Amino acid sequence: MPQVTVTISGHTYRMACAEGEEAHLQGLARSVDEKIEHLKETFGEIGDQRITIMAAITVADELAEAKGKIARLEAEVQNLKANASHVLSNREAWADHIADSLVDAAARIERVAQDLNGGVQD
Repeated sequence: MPQVTVTISGHTYRMACAEGEEAHLQGLARSVDEKIEHLKETFGEIGDQRITIMAAITVADELAEAKGKIARLEAEVQNLKANASHVLSNREAWADHIADSLVDAAARIERVAQDLNGGVQD
């Protein structure tokens, strides 16, 4: 199992990860480190443990918001699929209606043509 060394808030940690996940783990560690550094800039030095807890809560909040957004988007996709299905069934009904209208129009045109041809005297 590969080992990765990451630095978060000036502390170095050696961590194991799955094969091929090294870069991903390092990216996550950089993200946590950036979050902690931002909080330190905002609140000053208030203790490593408190800053770490604040960073964890901030990340948990972002995750909750992302999950909520995903749920809303999944619901929207389901609604769009349902609407698409409804539109397709309506489209078939409209196609039948248009076909019937065209048949009626063709019959009327033929009657008019017959009337015009019958009314012509040689």
